[in-house]
Amino acid sequence: MPQPPLAPTAATTVSAIRVAREIPLDARNPAPEWSQSPPITFCADWQGRNADPARQTEVRVLWTPAALYLRFVCCYRELFLFDDSDPNGRRDHLWDRDVAEAFLQPDPSRPRYYREFEVSPNGMWIDLAVFPGGISDLKSGLQRSVWLDRERHTWAAGLAISMPALTAHFDPAAIWRANFYRVEGNREPRFYSAWQPTNSTQPNFHVPEAFGYLRFVEK
Repeated sequence: MPQPPLAPTAATTVSAIRVAREIPLDARNPAPEWSQSPPITFCADWQGRNADPARQTEVRVLWTPAALYLRFVCCYRELFLFDDSDPNGRRDHLWDRDVAEAFLQPDPSRPRYYREFEVSPNGMWIDLAVFPGGISDLKSGLQRSVWLDRERHTWAAGLAISMPALTAHFDPAAIWRANFYRVEGNREPRFYSAWQPTNSTQPNFHVPEAFGYLRFVEK
């Protein structure tokens, strides 16, 4: 039985902070504007159980009228990576190895339509448009920067997504739906973690009624 839509509360809402310039992506040396963004963190599995602080994920969000910016900081136990990709870093089925993921839904009135962005600890990526009955390449022009610190078992990624790739008519007063995820491992049982639990019986991130809320803040 589908679960009822999640209610907007402080615990289910992430704030994107407006910044005055387009942010240069440098995962190792992040721009000072990132400190303006209140982080969300998670380390429990997709059902909200089995918390593992050694696999914590932190997410921050910034925006300008031209782009949405995401920053992930990810703790890990082990690394499982692909060693091949397209020349530009795109990799089909990237989710079969370690990734951080963002699912963004600019129009909640169309709950089965959303965007999926994934990035791996070695900088591979994929972007997809999800719709009833399938997925397609989004071709968003996604930009990214990734830094892997093996000594501290941490990796970070900065993403820049053009607003026109997300919505034809950006309205900062609108509230989007969103969720963020991590996957670690190359064979089952893998560790699937979620900001807002999907509560599915088996690991499943494609549960839009479980998405949280993304609001745009002007400072």
